[in-house]
Amino acid sequence: MPDFDLVIRNGKVATASETFFSDIGIQDGIVVALAQNLPAGAREIDATDRLVLPGGVDTHCHVDEPRAPPTASADSFASGSASAAAGGTTSLICFAKQGPNISATDAVAAHHQRARRARIDFSFHITLTDPTPEVLEQQLPALVEAGHRSFKIFLTYSGSRITDGQALRVLAAGRKLGALVCIHAEHHELIEFYTEALVAAGLTAPKYHAWAKPMIVERECVHRVCALAEALDTPIQVFHVSGAEAAEEIARAQDRGLKVWAETCPQYLVLTEQDLDRPGFEGAKFIFSPAGRTTADQEALWEAIRRGTIFNVTSDHAPTRYAGPDGKLAFGADAPFTKVPNGVPGLAARLPILFSEGVAKGRIDLQTFVAITATNPAKLFGLAPRKGTIAVGADADIAIWDPAKQVTITNELMLHDNDHTPYEGMQVTGWPEITLVRGVPVVEHGKVVAEEGHGQFLARGPYDFIAPRGVFPTPFNPVDRVVVG
Repeated sequence: MPDFDLVIRNGKVATASETFFSDIGIQDGIVVALAQNLPAGAREIDATDRLVLPGGVDTHCHVDEPRAPPTASADSFASGSASAAAGGTTSLICFAKQGPNISATDAVAAHHQRARRARIDFSFHITLTDPTPEVLEQQLPALVEAGHRSFKIFLTYSGSRITDGQALRVLAAGRKLGALVCIHAEHHELIEFYTEALVAAGLTAPKYHAWAKPMIVERECVHRVCALAEALDTPIQVFHVSGAEAAEEIARAQDRGLKVWAETCPQYLVLTEQDLDRPGFEGAKFIFSPAGRTTADQEALWEAIRRGTIFNVTSDHAPTRYAGPDGKLAFGADAPFTKVPNGVPGLAARLPILFSEGVAKGRIDLQTFVAITATNPAKLFGLAPRKGTIAVGADADIAIWDPAKQVTITNELMLHDNDHTPYEGMQVTGWPEITLVRGVPVVEHGKVVAEEGHGQFLARGPYDFIAPRGVFPTPFNPVDRVVVG
């Protein structure tokens, strides 16, 4: 009888701290042995000349998220999870968004129903758009206890944004409940002022999306949310940092000792505002927020990754078809940028782009790649040590890579239900060949082989990584309303 369900042999294993040659023995979905010359497995994979990496952990993705008509999300959990696995990702944290007149409890329950089709493991951030006392004091404690240990808030977008006063109450709730608060940080009123002026001037083509959202609207808001978090001693993550000035604000907060983490996304590392000015209406494919910046901002982001200012890199997968009545063309090929839905698909492209632009081009080493794509997000969102690394006792979430494979990205390779990828035609070096979730292959050589429903919900319990510092600007703790010093 074989000693293991599966043995991966002869591969070069990489974690966030080391690289070594080892076989991997897997039993019941768990890594149970790391050694050379392991006994036989019921199935064996020869990883000679391959990298064996922890499956990616993507902590910012919009999958099967309801939208206001006529536009719609292009991916179900079946297709979105297949796309993620095609790119070497094995765990997702998506968004359960509180909609108009919908309780947070009901929103989370509805998202769980949709996620039953997932092929890889998943969890949820709770997006709060109406943080009433009932939501904060009655609904959230039970949801956090059930494993939904992070919240998201928007400080812009009509219909989703909350005020600074509401944000403070969410930050206080996060601190009390031991949940990480994640923030979309852009200055809403300034964006509205710019947008109104641009439309009045007749400047409505896709390229003017970047003019409506210059770096100042992000830089100011990042500074502000760091101050709000400092005032309440609440750990936060700032989502999708897009360039140098916003990263500098994060670095200043971190230098003061604050528990402020930041992420960026591949679109900010390889696309720029110039992509919005492509011929015709093609620029609409590159409308995402914050907007793309400059090549100088890209280099600044790579430096922030190397320094650790940026802790993880996510896809911010927000798929909208280009054509059709529910896509970016829903309002016509001459629609103003204000009518074009935000977001780009990116689940499958995230890791190959980062590997190619980062590791293959010498911007970062392999350990940093593993850290920012798997280990760090698992630590930050309470999935470690089960996820994000290859170690005895961890889930056998593994991607086997050909580090030298040359690939031209096409929409077909993405395995999503969208009709385009913004990375079409991009040349990359390095590609995942086999992706396993708890020891079960999900995608092999570009083919989906796992059934819908293989994914499991990842309930996240309390964890120390996001514990508050216990430091306030005065001797008064305004969250618990007590004097502390």
